[in-house]
Amino acid sequence: MSCLAEQAKILVAEAEENNLGDDALDARLARWYSCSLCEQHYHGVVQCALGWACWKTYLGRPETDVVRKFSMNLLGNGLSEMNRYADALSVQTAQYKTMERYGESDHNRLALESNLASSFEKLGQGDRALRIRRNVYSKTLRIYGEESIETIESVINYAQSLMSHAHFEEPKVLLRKKIPVARRLLGESHDLTIRLRSTYAVALYESPNATPDNLREAIKQLEEAGRITQRVYGGAHPNVAGIECDLQNARAALRAHSA
Repeated sequence: MSCLAEQAKILVAEAEENNLGDDALDARLARWYSCSLCEQHYHGVVQCALGWACWKTYLGRPETDVVRKFSMNLLGNGLSEMNRYADALSVQTAQYKTMERYGESDHNRLALESNLASSFEKLGQGDRALRIRRNVYSKTLRIYGEESIETIESVINYAQSLMSHAHFEEPKVLLRKKIPVARRLLGESHDLTIRLRSTYAVALYESPNATPDNLREAIKQLEEAGRITQRVYGGAHPNVAGIECDLQNARAALRAHSA
């Protein structure tokens, strides 16, 4: 862990000292959350530990400093990854107050609002989370349009919030519409395409109005998403286990429907 943190720290310092520009800085900041060899995002305890290391490295900078804001966001995400949702919400609330004082880009504001919604949802405040998700989706669609990575991600998050409130028809329509867009923009192996397909499958099989055709479609989507996820991320990645669990649930739903 100390080696990963030190590598990221050195790369960011070089970019700043040599005025390499925003793109170079962003690429080097990525070392705080993704592997330099395979480019996979860290998860679990590694993500949380690097979030803390990043925050401790840059917390002494001014509140408006780009790298400090990045480190605070990374810390909140890491705490959430380890199910420390109350702590994550505390960090995110502090971020939001900073944004209100100094202003922020639409992209960063929408990303933080989405993170706040996730924390509220995990802490049992589903209604509040759904209101935020709906607002973020509406703003994202207006700013970025139908065919954008930002809109695809906001659709997934909004659909999941709706599904947690037992609303399935709107998510099915939204997700089905976005699958071909994601395939075209990002390709079959992109994380967002996989998430889109697996979320759509869950909406299909969890719906109380699911037909046998719906359940077979859910199984097909999950089988394909599972194969892609295992190939891209490896069998030990938590997303593989999550998709496998959903697949078993979809198969069980089809068996129950046929009984």
